[in-house]
Amino acid sequence: MSERNTTTLSPETRTKTERPRLHKVLLLNDDFTPREFVVQVLAVVFRMGESDAVRVMMTAHQQGVCVVAVFPRDVAETKATEATELAKANGFPLRFETEPEE
Repeated sequence: MSERNTTTLSPETRTKTERPRLHKVLLLNDDFTPREFVVQVLAVVFRMGESDAVRVMMTAHQQGVCVVAVFPRDVAETKATEATELAKANGFPLRFETEPEE
């Protein structure tokens, strides 16, 4: 006969999975990039409608910075880089940055 393992099984341990920390994509105002170009970048990279893009652009223009969107970190960094590189490729100093959401 084979020996049986009679060890008692412990109750299942449940671990709580944390959601990934979200990051804000910020649009930084500058005095050189045309407003129309900023609206185009917001529409293309962030898939915003024209009215939302104009609102975000104007907020950044008036306040110096505006939250464009909130994503998981890798998505936020990718979109911020894509938008900044698009502006750079067109000769504009427009910048997008990311920071953790509080």
